[in-house]
Amino acid sequence: MDELELEFELDSRLANDCITLGDFPLCRLLLMNDANYPWFILVPRRAEATEIYHLSSEEQQQLLHESSFLAENLHDIFDGRKMNIAALGNMVHQLHIHHVVRYESDPAWPAPVWGAFPAKPYSAEQIHDIHHKLELMMTDEVDFVAEK
Repeated sequence: MDELELEFELDSRLANDCITLGDFPLCRLLLMNDANYPWFILVPRRAEATEIYHLSSEEQQQLLHESSFLAENLHDIFDGRKMNIAALGNMVHQLHIHHVVRYESDPAWPAPVWGAFPAKPYSAEQIHDIHHKLELMMTDEVDFVAEK
């Protein structure tokens, strides 16, 4: 573990709004606690990183790999119509990449999901099901945390 990873601390807003699922080699994998949409977030475990260009070239390539791998698996698992992937950072400055599975039937379609509807927290059973589905598909790439 290098110094930047040792100094990494998840932004409190992400910690409050999300459920930690595990770690890719570079990124922490989070589930946004909003059952309106299958919504996941990758956070590179690098202290002070607020932009993709703050990562080394190798880390940028790893981030692209992890993001693409996650997006493909989410599309397959949730059978979405479209994958929305975005790094905004206007409210939470810590570098993080949103991965939202979209459906024509979702409450915000076709508009962006941000602020469209109040978050609807997942039940413990829903979290377990999502965790299990991801573990089955991505166990070789992600070090999943034990469920609470």
